[in-house]
Amino acid sequence: MSSSSATLLGCGAILLWSLLALFTAASGAVPPFQLAAMTFALGGLVGCASWLSRRGGIAAGLASLRQPWPVWALGVGGLFGYHALYFAALRLAPPAEAGLINYLWPLLIVLFSARLPGAGGLRPGHLLGAVLGLAGVVALFLGRGDLRGGAAGFLSDAALPGYAASLAAAFVWAGYSVLSRRVGAVPTDAVAGFCLATAALSLACHRAWEVTAWPAGALQWGAVAALSLGPVGAAFYLWDIGCKRGDIRLLGVAAYAAPVLSTLILVAAGYAAATPVLGLACALIVAGALVALRASRRGA
Repeated sequence: MSSSSATLLGCGAILLWSLLALFTAASGAVPPFQLAAMTFALGGLVGCASWLSRRGGIAAGLASLRQPWPVWALGVGGLFGYHALYFAALRLAPPAEAGLINYLWPLLIVLFSARLPGAGGLRPGHLLGAVLGLAGVVALFLGRGDLRGGAAGFLSDAALPGYAASLAAAFVWAGYSVLSRRVGAVPTDAVAGFCLATAALSLACHRAWEVTAWPAGALQWGAVAALSLGPVGAAFYLWDIGCKRGDIRLLGVAAYAAPVLSTLILVAAGYAAATPVLGLACALIVAGALVALRASRRGA
C-alpha cells in the first residue's frame, strides 16, 4: 500500500470520529464505561468477522494475536488507557475544558513523529500547521461559549486532577499512534484483539463504579451499533493503517478537523446551534492542513 493511500485511510478514521459526538448523544444515558464495553466488544467482533471474508483470513487473524507482551501493552494501553483517562477527566473537570486540553494529542503526534526513523526531523510547516489547527479548536470552543469559567475557573484547584487526566490521555493517544509506527510489522488484524481486551477492562470498570443503564428503544440501540461499526470500530483499524504506513505528521494535523466536523454534524442534526466563529475555526484548520500538506510534499 502506498503512503498516500494509507494516509487517506487514516483520514477516514478522522471522519468517523467526527460522528462520535452525534452517536454518543443519540445513545441515551448509557454510562461511559458500559458504553465502551459494548462498543469495543462489537468493534472487536466486527474485526474478527472480517477474517471470514479473506481466504485463510481466520488463520491469519488468529496468528496476528500471537504478539509479544510489549505489543499487547501498547495496543491495550493505548485504547483502554486513553479512554479510561478521558472518562476520568470528564468526571473530575468541566467537560469543555477537559476536551480542549485533550485535543493537544494531534500536536503531540506531530512533535513525537519527528523522532521516528526516517522522519527527517520536524519541518516548520508541520509545526505551523498543527498550531493553526489547535487555534481552530480553541476558537471553536470559545465560539460555542463552553469555556465559561474564565482563567479563574480554568485554574480551579478542584478541577486540576481532571485536567491532569485529560493531558495524560493526550500523551497516551499520541504515544500509541506514533509508537504503532515502530511495530509496523504487526498486522492490523491484531487491533481486533486490542478492542476485545479493552471491552473486558471497560466492563470491569463499569461493574466497579457504574450503575447499568441500557439503551431505550430502537433508535438508541441503533446509535450504539453505529458507534461500534464506525467511531469505535472501523476507525481504529483505519487509524492503525494510517499511522503505520501513511504520513503520520499530516494525519496529526488533519485530526484537528474532527471536532469541527463533529460540531457541523451536530448542527445539521439539531443537537447544536451554528455560530459565526465556526467558520473561523474551519478556516484555521483547513489552513493548517494545507500548510502541513505542503511541508510533506517538500519533504518528499
